[in-house]
Amino acid sequence: MTALDGGLRGPNTGEATLAHSAMNPTPNAAPPSIRPGPRRRKRRRGGLRAPISRGRFAGIAVLVFGAIALCWVAAAAAGVVRPIFLPSPMSVIAQLGKLAADGTLWNDMGISIYRIMVGFLIASVMAIPLGLLVGSYFTWEAAIEPLVDFVRYMPVVAFVPLSILWVGTGDAQKFLIIWIGTFFQQVLLVMDVVKRVPKDFIGLGRTLGLPDRKIISRIILPSAMPGIWDTLRISLGWAWTWLVVAELVAATSGLGYRIVVAQRFFQTNTIFGYILLLGVLGLLTDQLMKAAATHLFRYTTRGR
Repeated sequence: MTALDGGLRGPNTGEATLAHSAMNPTPNAAPPSIRPGPRRRKRRRGGLRAPISRGRFAGIAVLVFGAIALCWVAAAAAGVVRPIFLPSPMSVIAQLGKLAADGTLWNDMGISIYRIMVGFLIASVMAIPLGLLVGSYFTWEAAIEPLVDFVRYMPVVAFVPLSILWVGTGDAQKFLIIWIGTFFQQVLLVMDVVKRVPKDFIGLGRTLGLPDRKIISRIILPSAMPGIWDTLRISLGWAWTWLVVAELVAATSGLGYRIVVAQRFFQTNTIFGYILLLGVLGLLTDQLMKAAATHLFRYTTRGR
């Protein structure tokens, strides 16, 4: 036992006792007790990254919006702020109802939705292929990325007067502002998504003897498409912002134009109503794209 005790990582007292008992069994001796392993702790409900049901998610979201609405009602009822600065919710709802009844609301909303969809689609159709090339080839990256980085730091608002000089104040000017505000950002975001495609996937394509164009279309694009879709969701929010900026400066119709007209006549209930409407439209488009991702990308964990 002395030789065993002096060896490297020798047994401790408990292990020595078990060894001695095994070599010298005692009649009617009780078997050594074995400690149960540590119990697995149950994941706390609502803990770090713990999933919750859709019903609970929706309930929490509704409660947050309801709490904000109650605070607004209370502030308006108490007269904390003058109505010209903070109209009551009922005043805003009544004004929206009035504008909807005479068709002004639907006309403004339809024109703005048309402009946002066309401008955003033009930017996306151009940005996705270019982002694929920049993310797949270092030559394209060297040629395109520095230029895109240079342009994307230029303020979009500064292009509004120039766009009026170039194309006038029609819908083309709104499309151009949306394109400037989203295209360059989309190229870089798509490029980053493409770069995150595992190199093993590309190596598999080369092993199978696929040409570059088929590796891009059959391997890189399907792998990167969930991330590209998230990029489109994010950039759609920017597109709404730039559309309203363009309509605030040079327009004769649309949601942004109506906000400017309401400002001239101190109709803050109209301003609040249209701002809330823009938020609702943005939330709806975002949630529609989020729901579409769960059906389009079932082959990924993100789309489940």
